[in-house]
Amino acid sequence: MRLLIASLSLLCLMGVSGCGDNASDSGPASTESQDATPASPDDGADSVATELTDSIAPSGGDSAKARKPKRPALPTLPLAGEPKLLLSEEEIRDGWIQLFDGQTLAGWTPSSNANWHVNDDGEIEATEGDIGLLLTTVPFADYELKFDYWMGKDGNSGVFLRTLADPKVVTADCYELNICDSHPEFKTASLVGRAQPTKEVTGEEVWKSMSVRVDRNHFTVAVDGEAVLDHTDETEGFRRGGLIGLQKNAGRIRFRNVFLKPLGTIEQFNGADLGGWRVVPGSKSEFSVADGAIVAKNGPGFLETESSWADFTLQFEAQVNGDGLNSGVFFRLIPGTEEAPSHGYELQIENVFADGDRRRPKDNAGTGAIFRRTQARWVVPNDHEWFTTTLIAHGPRIAAWVNGFQVTDWEDTRAADDNPRRGSKTAAGPISLQGHDPTTDLAFRNIRVAAFPSE
Repeated sequence: MRLLIASLSLLCLMGVSGCGDNASDSGPASTESQDATPASPDDGADSVATELTDSIAPSGGDSAKARKPKRPALPTLPLAGEPKLLLSEEEIRDGWIQLFDGQTLAGWTPSSNANWHVNDDGEIEATEGDIGLLLTTVPFADYELKFDYWMGKDGNSGVFLRTLADPKVVTADCYELNICDSHPEFKTASLVGRAQPTKEVTGEEVWKSMSVRVDRNHFTVAVDGEAVLDHTDETEGFRRGGLIGLQKNAGRIRFRNVFLKPLGTIEQFNGADLGGWRVVPGSKSEFSVADGAIVAKNGPGFLETESSWADFTLQFEAQVNGDGLNSGVFFRLIPGTEEAPSHGYELQIENVFADGDRRRPKDNAGTGAIFRRTQARWVVPNDHEWFTTTLIAHGPRIAAWVNGFQVTDWEDTRAADDNPRRGSKTAAGPISLQGHDPTTDLAFRNIRVAAFPSE
């Protein structure tokens, strides 16, 4: 039953027909356009098929009146209950995210029939099935990774770093951090086929903690706080990025407290002026710098980076200085003009939800959603409080975390198009901050980006 539930959740996560999203549609119509101006004919907002709730004439012979059409449900991640926010405020500001939410396998996908599930203690667990991996749905390049593991007697597991989805050659397709005290050659804390730990690491049927740093070609590992491996990969063409995979090989394996911090991000705002940014022509918004933050007031309008990114990690802090205000961060844009200021994907900022239920965001979006494409599964932040967002865009896959909690994981399966409003765009484009309307009053700071390295 657990495997079935996990499988159904993953189908919805992937946008399979019947789980709420039609990949061929460009998104449901909204009460407002992305840039607070009338939607252009090529926006695609009105091309989605809608379902009428009732188009039959009422009794008494009155003429038929079609009721307001329902918006098709947008894809959202599964949620078992109120989120477990496991990171401290300091860790969140420092850029850490939860790769495991303690409730579901959101953000992960299996490569075999191993019975990966979340057990009653809120841990990732596998006990049977074929050898295989539980993989992140987005790749990572340089990062710090922390996790706890529990391995059964004579068990065999591992954590695959920078891995392909289906690695064949362990010394070329991944870096396998082994968890196997009984392995004849590469025991726990070794990099299989590459490096041995500096001391023996053992511990079956007890919880152990690992900390891993992956920085370009340099790998370090600590177990229970003690450094046990320091390896530099001198191989020409070493792997620069890839998925993270938890392995089920032999015996019972459990994981918990799986956290990651991206490395290598570069500040895009110097805290003093708007160097490196430009105001998009026609903007009514006022962009200024105060107290080390970019302040956006009035609108509509956009402040756009002079640089562009295709595959990247973006992290920033934002604060909504009003009640129920609307904004967004746009990416992979066509550079903005007065006529078309915001033709890109929009990471929504709106901390509004219905009836006290943070699972019901306003406009079927919520902070961390991709506007018109996904719905945030939980509205994490509050107005008048700083919050931290992490956005990863790699190829057609887009994921977002707010205060370390994953709210979005989506693959854009629409046909390719230079304009993300009409289709899937993977090419580079600038990033912009939105002044939504005359009520806009937001602040942004600590805006940093890491481009995903090419192999």
